Amino acid sequence: MVCVAAFIILALIGVFVAVISIFRPKVGKAYLKMFKKAWGCLWKKVRLQKCETGFKDDVKNTILSRVIVKHPKWVKPLSVIIEILSVLIVIVAIWAILTAIKSLLALWALGTCNVTKPAACSLGAEVCSIDEEEPKNVFEATGRWFTEWGEIIEAIPDKFKTYNAEDYPFNYITINPDTTEKPIAVDILDPGCSVCLKSYLNQKSSGFFDQYEVRLVPFPIQDADGNYKFKNSGIIVRYMFAVEQLKSGLARKILEHIFEDKDEDGLSYQTLFNEDYSEEEATAQLEAWLKESGLDDGAIKEIRKVASYPEITDKMNENRNIVEEQLKVKGIPTMIYDGKKHTGLFKM
Repeated sequence: MVCVAAFIILALIGVFVAVISIFRPKVGKAYLKMFKKAWGCLWKKVRLQKCETGFKDDVKNTILSRVIVKHPKWVKPLSVIIEILSVLIVIVAIWAILTAIKSLLALWALGTCNVTKPAACSLGAEVCSIDEEEPKNVFEATGRWFTEWGEIIEAIPDKFKTYNAEDYPFNYITINPDTTEKPIAVDILDPGCSVCLKSYLNQKSSGFFDQYEVRLVPFPIQDADGNYKFKNSGIIVRYMFAVEQLKSGLARKILEHIFEDKDEDGLSYQTLFNEDYSEEEATAQLEAWLKESGLDDGAIKEIRKVASYPEITDKMNENRNIVEEQLKVKGIPTMIYDGKKHTGLFKM
């Protein structure tokens, strides 16, 4: 293991040695000689051949040469320590390589290099992530690491799959009802997600809603304990489904109030719903908008009652199953159109 660890260390410091050798060529020559020996030893290990003991001794003697003179009794325990450190270096290097491969595969297959917390991956698409529960101990963390490999491998065939919006029986809100036949698009978003806000406005200004028959799926992100990522998203979605059931067309107006409007102090309603409003205040604001749309107290009372029905909960759970289990979505907004699944900010 010493020669393998030496090769790893020499490979890592190679860039610095290359710079130093510009000014001190002897250093570069000495490094190259040692690197060739290390590579030769590693190549023999790969082919399951015995490594040169001479190189291993050279490495140890170089490290222990000063200790032998002053503290000869330290040589044997230090030699054992070197062997142990060599094993640890090799294990860490293998783990780092496997993790890098896993991250690259996840980025390609799932759109994020961090499977557990997709939004934490700066290389992935801009999303509001559907996070998984954090491991509580080293055993859960190890199990999670292997589980992530399974999720990545399972997702690879989906990269070559054709997605048809009609194949997924979502409970949805009608965005642009008309009699003209257009290709169907599914748009999954959370009313509390700032990326969803930007994506929706981009779709609206780019004419996306005119090109497609858009089925809007309001989806409040929840954590492993069932808590909402954005505290009032659940009540907003319940009201949107209740309004869609009784007064089709008004549900989109609720979403646009949240995404586009501000209060008298200039604060975005999305921010107010996410950070300031209690559930009672959020409900009062939603009903105030319904009243502004022309609904009387009786209609609003009926919508309030329908929003609390178990049938609305069932609709939300059915959508959650499709999003997380069938589509295996890791972050939203997610759209399905033109035979593809698109995750992340819709760009004009």
